[in-house]
Amino acid sequence: MRINARLEDSYESKFLLVQQQEHKNRTDILKEALDEYFARKLQANEQAAWEKNQRILKMLAGIGDGPEDLSSNYKEYLYKGLKEKHGLD
Repeated sequence: MRINARLEDSYESKFLLVQQQEHKNRTDILKEALDEYFARKLQANEQAAWEKNQRILKMLAGIGDGPEDLSSNYKEYLYKGLKEKHGLD
């Protein structure tokens, strides 16, 4: 793909300086700049998604009710519930 772009003098100076210091052609400089831009945007999107998930988890945390020892004594609670529901002894 061929790209034509108009740059203000300040951008032209920056571009020429990078080109001179890095000894790279215009195409390679633009490719690297686009790669860096894309990587930064992708990372920002991933960070935003992670932060959103963390907010959702914080909102959901602590909304359940039940005994504090349910994870270790779940069989006893299950048996008690079945006993009450079905009249078992």
